[in-house]
Amino acid sequence: MTLDLIIIGVAIALHPLPAMALILLLSGDRGVRKGLAFVLAWLASMVLVIGCVLLFTGGSPPREHTAPSTAALAVKLAIGLGLILFGAYKKRKEARPRAEPTWLGKMRNASGWSAAGMGVLLQPWGLVAAGAATVMNADLSHAVTWLTLLLYCLLSTSTFLAMELYATFRPARAGARLQALLHGITTHQDQAVVVLSLVVGFWLTGKSLYELT
Repeated sequence: MTLDLIIIGVAIALHPLPAMALILLLSGDRGVRKGLAFVLAWLASMVLVIGCVLLFTGGSPPREHTAPSTAALAVKLAIGLGLILFGAYKKRKEARPRAEPTWLGKMRNASGWSAAGMGVLLQPWGLVAAGAATVMNADLSHAVTWLTLLLYCLLSTSTFLAMELYATFRPARAGARLQALLHGITTHQDQAVVVLSLVVGFWLTGKSLYELT
């Protein structure tokens, strides 16, 4: 479970679309406050998803070779295949020019509540679902499990926390560097989505098939 969550957490942290949105928020008026609203809403939604899964499982993983454990593996397999198909679809569309979404250009002028809402809506929900399916195997009777889940949440939010802290404590430097980062992300966002989707998709699919057989 730990390695799965590390891979998924890194993929979530490196997803380009929410990073672009946060940089635009930070570059606007009262950007640090709006960025904080975004990050807190992002983290809260992740914690809520994990909490719902643990409430469903009771904090105990299903026994191996039972119907619940097989169902959990089937869900992970389906998510993995879905990510592979999505990555392949995005790969085919990579070369096609496309306009920037209109809502993205309005992020600089978003309100605090809108920023918080975007922190929830812009979650890469396919990857979040993969993390939720993995958390079904969590055994809360072990302290290391709590630590693993905490690290997963922090890892998934690490990129956004780093940008928020940088903009807070180094505002003069952060502006130019975050704009340069935004340009790089914008240029390579499709490639990043393809790579992240395929890596996580093939990992989940391969591991699920191995455990099912």
